Amino acid sequence: MESLETPLKFPDGSNYAQPTGILINNEFVPSVDALFFASIDPFTQKPICNVARGKAADIDKAVAAAQTAFPGWKATKPAERGRLLSKLADLIERDVDKLAKIEAIDGGKPVKVAKDADVLAAAACFRYYAGLADKLKGDTIETDPDTVNMTLREPLGVCGLIVPWNFPLLMCGWKLGPALCAGSTAVLKPAELTPLSALFLGKLVVEAGFPKGVVNIVPGYGAEAGSALSGHPDVAKISFTGSTQTGKSILRASADSNLKKTTLELGGNHRASL
Repeated sequence: MESLETPLKFPDGSNYAQPTGILINNEFVPSVDALFFASIDPFTQKPICNVARGKAADIDKAVAAAQTAFPGWKATKPAERGRLLSKLADLIERDVDKLAKIEAIDGGKPVKVAKDADVLAAAACFRYYAGLADKLKGDTIETDPDTVNMTLREPLGVCGLIVPWNFPLLMCGWKLGPALCAGSTAVLKPAELTPLSALFLGKLVVEAGFPKGVVNIVPGYGAEAGSALSGHPDVAKISFTGSTQTGKSILRASADSNLKKTTLELGGNHRASL
């Protein structure tokens, strides 16, 4: 893992090690093509560091890892899934200042805003789903005396999670939290503009003790990694937050591949008069 970390210095002079590889099976690895892209500081317009550039072959590896991990994660006791999610929330809170600075240099937010609106909110999200993990249940529905009518909630399988640039860590919580709580595994693609906090979260996922392959993180461009993820036949669900145009492309790819379930939050703009 250390070979794919870049030592960085925050503007306040403090240092940290930034993961820059693709997280597959709890290890940060280079991309198959050994390509990378630069994450840019929006304030200085200078590169912060180079990050592995995942493409279709990397998505294939990540999905295969998630698919292999799915039966074991599905069979994991809900209370244990909750314990791991709670541990992840603890680690986010432990590193709250570091994560807030990462969000600030990578996304341009003030540190105070990033701390409250992104990092602590992400920890709270993971903690909520930690508490929900052992409370998911089906229903028994009364129809007539001679009929048993019941529902059973089961995890879907591999979930493809594509997060936007504006709330990268918080959206990881919104998408990873419920997927892991329910017993699904995940391949997460952070936005190419702000990949650093998601990759650092991957480091915390490993530290928390999640089994190999349960969480995989593939940075890259939407037209390469995102397109491959949304059209992958072994992905059971896509959750995407971003533009309406990209959402339409994801919906088409999801339908053309395996009619995968989709959750799309699109076009977060509103009208204003000045």
